[in-house]
Amino acid sequence: MKGGISSLEEKSLGAVGKAGSRPLQQIIDYAEAPTKKGLVWMDTPGHDIEQLTGMVAGGAQVVLFTSGRGTPTGCPIAPVIKIATNTAMFEKMRDNMDINAGTIIQGVETIESVGRRIFDEVALVSSGKLTKAEILKQHDFGIWRIGPTF
Repeated sequence: MKGGISSLEEKSLGAVGKAGSRPLQQIIDYAEAPTKKGLVWMDTPGHDIEQLTGMVAGGAQVVLFTSGRGTPTGCPIAPVIKIATNTAMFEKMRDNMDINAGTIIQGVETIESVGRRIFDEVALVSSGKLTKAEILKQHDFGIWRIGPTF
């Protein structure tokens, strides 16, 4: 509740909303590489670090990581651009967050203008700019455990 959602179901609905309006092209298993272009969903756990590891293992070369609570995470293999969903958290965690998208809710920017900033940041990071996670050496790695452990 403190992070702005009431349940995991509501969090999942937010993820669906962020997917856009293009048709779903493929659903893949954890750490599987997509074989189609376009919107692809990977079956990952809810744990941030494990899902991040799975996406990179599946071939993601740059990760856009949205956060309402400010998860301080990164990846040793691919740059992670952290996007704050609210300005209050962005201000508290300015050293950890790359982009403040809370300006949309504040009415300061449109979805399109923040989208352009994100696109531009991906281009800069792809050209060598370091993300906050890289600067802070946040090299997290976790593999999803499927099934019981004895």
